[in-house]
Amino acid sequence: MQHSKRNNTWSEWGIFFGVAVALGALVVVGWTFMQNRFQPGSPLDADVTIGIGDMPQSLDIRSDSSAAAECLLIDNVYETLVTVDQDNKLQPGLATSWKTSDDGLTVTLTLQSGVTFSNGHTLDASDAVWSLQQNVTNKVADFDELGDLASVTNPNATTVVITLAKPNPTLLRALSGRLGIVYDSESSSADYQRKAIGSGPFIVADFQPGHSLKLARSDTYHGTKTASNVVEFMQYSDADALSKALTDGSLDMAAPVSASTATGLNDKDGLTVKEGATTDKVLLAYNNGTDSLLSDEQARKAFRYQIDAAGIASAQPDAAGALGGPISPLEPGYEDLTGLYPHDENQAGQMFSYFGAQYLTTVNLVVPEEYRSLAETIKQQIERQPRPTVNLEVLSDEDYAKRIKDGKWELTVMSMDGTDDAGIFADPDSMFHYDHTEAQQAYADARAATNDADYEARMKAYARLISEDAASDWLYTRKCFTVASTKVSGYPTSMINRRMPLAGLTVK
Repeated sequence: MQHSKRNNTWSEWGIFFGVAVALGALVVVGWTFMQNRFQPGSPLDADVTIGIGDMPQSLDIRSDSSAAAECLLIDNVYETLVTVDQDNKLQPGLATSWKTSDDGLTVTLTLQSGVTFSNGHTLDASDAVWSLQQNVTNKVADFDELGDLASVTNPNATTVVITLAKPNPTLLRALSGRLGIVYDSESSSADYQRKAIGSGPFIVADFQPGHSLKLARSDTYHGTKTASNVVEFMQYSDADALSKALTDGSLDMAAPVSASTATGLNDKDGLTVKEGATTDKVLLAYNNGTDSLLSDEQARKAFRYQIDAAGIASAQPDAAGALGGPISPLEPGYEDLTGLYPHDENQAGQMFSYFGAQYLTTVNLVVPEEYRSLAETIKQQIERQPRPTVNLEVLSDEDYAKRIKDGKWELTVMSMDGTDDAGIFADPDSMFHYDHTEAQQAYADARAATNDADYEARMKAYARLISEDAASDWLYTRKCFTVASTKVSGYPTSMINRRMPLAGLTVK
């Protein structure tokens, strides 16, 4: 892989050496001033204070795989080669445009010029190449989403060429997240756990792991400057304390909040509750392993007819709508599959009757505490039939994780929250133990797509196939909630559990 910060000749470097030394000294002085100004604990008053439920323990997104670090820092402190909008559609980021070859093996990105990092260093294509190299070398979280990289080069300062050994139709999507962050190759020894050197509209002014994070406007940002000087995030582990802080004015905003918190604050003077879409999918998952009742296609389909997914979706306060398949409306390949298994207890009863009394006795439904209420509803719905009865077990998170890992369950309620995560059902070694040759081939065909249109069409076909075969029962998609003072504006409302761009955030 090619990495060259400059292609100038030695004579050219000699001419500018004196100037470079002088400029370098100024940069060092400026960066030192910024570091001294924004020491942890420094008294920086926030324009907007935001309550969140989870604070990262580290600022290093490469080593901290938590969603919190990615959510707070991407789009704010760090920029990615490609980004996404509120509808989860790909948009230009540091790359103003891109082109994929007809065979899907070469992606060429054109980067913005005139971009600098917060320390004053120039950001160019060589930094992007180095950052991608580091992802692979250090095996950062989800680095395999980059696909089979053959080479990554920078023929000039504004061009990055990614060559693949085989097509990867979700490469650009991967470059919109942590794998697409461009780091400063000249600051490789920096302590990224406590500092952040990005090119985004904010810099990290103060960080107290597990407690607070302050972002301050970056004066070196290449785009429109942020509407607020300082934005502070405060961690609230207790929902009641969060609600109290919002009502007494200690907080200007909280995001995302639970459905119950949003409901409780919906009519409070001076506060606004807003809903937004997510890719979060709640499902009644089936263990399709050979030792499970759900290994039988007839049983799986009977359960889908028996469960009133539409009724569950309409009753859940966090539901955006019924689902019916493994792909949410914000993901490529979505199709409304809710009509495949309409609630029909007569149909379910006929299908259950095919099983002998000794075979169809009890089914084990294992859930963590957060899904107790929903699991009780599902148990009641299943037991409207003479058989089977449901053995509902509500376990601690630790015990639940062990049961799932050991495969000692038949039904569970869970959520999946990732774009393009439907492919897990093509892996027979996943927790679902779903082994279906046609589904595996359909997913392989989708992964071999060389353009977006083919990928979406093939993912749609794959999703329909596994939904028709009842690999699980996808109940509904979740919505997210933001509560803010009526004086606050310019904040996002969708996808805020994944990313929270705040450049336009302001308070009257």
